Amino acid sequence: MSNFIDYVKIHCRSGKGGPGSQYMRREKYIAKGGPAGGDGGRGGHVIVKGNAQLWTLLPLKYRKHIKATHGDPGGKNQMHGKDGEDEIVEVPIGTIIKDEETGEVLSEISEDGQEFIVMEGGKGGKGNVHFKNSVNQTPRYAQPGIPEQEGWIILELKILADVGLVGFPNAGKSTLLSVVSAAKPEIANYPFTTLTPNLGIVAYRDYRSFVMADIPGIIEGAHEGKGLGLRFLRHIERNSVLLFMVPADADDIKKEYEILVNELQQYNPELLDKPRLLAISKSDMLDAELQSEIEKDLPKLPYTFISSVAQTGLVELKDMIWKELN
Repeated sequence: MSNFIDYVKIHCRSGKGGPGSQYMRREKYIAKGGPAGGDGGRGGHVIVKGNAQLWTLLPLKYRKHIKATHGDPGGKNQMHGKDGEDEIVEVPIGTIIKDEETGEVLSEISEDGQEFIVMEGGKGGKGNVHFKNSVNQTPRYAQPGIPEQEGWIILELKILADVGLVGFPNAGKSTLLSVVSAAKPEIANYPFTTLTPNLGIVAYRDYRSFVMADIPGIIEGAHEGKGLGLRFLRHIERNSVLLFMVPADADDIKKEYEILVNELQQYNPELLDKPRLLAISKSDMLDAELQSEIEKDLPKLPYTFISSVAQTGLVELKDMIWKELN
């Protein structure tokens, strides 16, 4: 069971506002004191808050119902009722909040400490002191509090990374990530090994670094929801550079690249506005002659030949990525 959870549905309920008080002053020497009822307290909000220390929605998987507390009623002598306590739901940066019924995106948490009120607490009712006027000196009524809000929301996490690896299953993405960073993805030579996005921090010259995400393999038809398509294509939206990986032993490198581009275009044409790079992986099996033969037919974009196993071309690859990022 993976700890990486990128989609949860939770039920939220804010607190209702406390009713205002109908209290009338009764003191020893004042036979008919006027109205002195206090206002009710506000109900607690349900708030979603960004926390840069979190990287998964896992804690919410076991917390399906989130309830804020109700506001207290107003008291005598114009005492204000206590406000309900807000319920704060902490989520990783890159979390999108959607209305479960309509699918509408309500907000996106893009920075640490950012808050969004998902369900507003009800306002407290006004006490009878507010309703006194020249005609009615002793109003014996007060406002009820505003009711709570409740409903289901969806939280979706999109990975934030500088470089997204795009390629068919077994293009060598996991192997590359394990070689250039300290990430330890599961690696095997069959489709869908990588079922959750793996993130790795890649060290670069002079103590600089960038974040690389291995996005699980796309297969043709991913945009139609085949394989593990859409859930994973979602993560690519947040990457600033797309690194396409095609193995050197592919039947037709250019064609394979075009299929990948087409998948992204079908899903979201805006993805193609991002800078693209190409790495021809597993190139330890090529000699110089074969490599120059392949180069004649490559698509027009910055490319490099790499071998994660033989650890060749990796410095050039990092240089190419860094140049594009900066």
